Amino acid sequence: MNWIKKVFTISDKIKKILKKRPTKEDIENSKWISCCGPILKTDLSDNQWVCNKCGRHHKVSSRERFNIFFGKNNYEIFKTPIPKDDPLKWVDSKKYIDRLNEARKKTGQDCAVMIAVGKVDDINVTAGAINFNFIGGSIGTAEGEAIIYGIQHAIDNNNPFIIFTTSGGQRMHESPLALMQMTRTTLAINELKNNNLPYIVCFTSDTAGGVTASFGSLGDIAIAETGSNIIFAGKRVIESTVNEKLPDDFQSADFTKKHGFVDMVVDRKDIKKVISNILSILLKKHPEKINESNLNDVEYDNVNTKEASELFLTAS
Repeated sequence: MNWIKKVFTISDKIKKILKKRPTKEDIENSKWISCCGPILKTDLSDNQWVCNKCGRHHKVSSRERFNIFFGKNNYEIFKTPIPKDDPLKWVDSKKYIDRLNEARKKTGQDCAVMIAVGKVDDINVTAGAINFNFIGGSIGTAEGEAIIYGIQHAIDNNNPFIIFTTSGGQRMHESPLALMQMTRTTLAINELKNNNLPYIVCFTSDTAGGVTASFGSLGDIAIAETGSNIIFAGKRVIESTVNEKLPDDFQSADFTKKHGFVDMVVDRKDIKKVISNILSILLKKHPEKINESNLNDVEYDNVNTKEASELFLTAS
């Protein structure tokens, strides 16, 4: 065998090895997930998708978020209005309509935002949750309609409204129509506040762009999930604009709390209890539960639910 044949033989072997490499679908369908090491997805799921070793809070879908917050099968998901798909007939490397269909097939959702109603310690709550796996949790017309639908349901039923955010911002495929949702959701939240109903935002990783700049910043109480990043513009963009080196923890949950953008940083396992305590105060529910020992039994960065709730009561 001459050297030319040897080269081609080696090349064929390399191609066979590369063909055996797992695809993106193989990784998604695998029983394992990578964190500080390989972890079984079932183990993560049993621990609310928080790593037992390093404490990393992994992204969860909208349904998983509701399972954690309300309890499995203890909530009702609403069918929200869906405007016309692809109004601008957007095409880049792929047609936008094809991206939408792929995202719907992948997530089982019609849009990135899911709205549900359930109980948190006997308090009726309307909640929204964004799914990052649906085109990066970006906000378009359908997502705006879903959020407004959820807020209107909260007003009609005299419920507090809670939203769990994780998003890259407004969806570029819908351009000005996506940007309009910042204004529309803001006006809807004003109606919620005009009806004296609490609005709580829970930032999860990562929340960026137009979501941070609109309904994400308007909560009466702002909670950041441990390990989340709350961003408007990217760190490198800001550094190049202001010609300064920013801190390593810039835009992290702890950084934003330190500088007053959020009221508290809370572990995922404690979020339900913290929100329950806040709502008990704001809505004057379960007065027998509202006492100093109960309010301070969850520790998170030296802030307790009583202090955070007093911010809302003072503003009201």
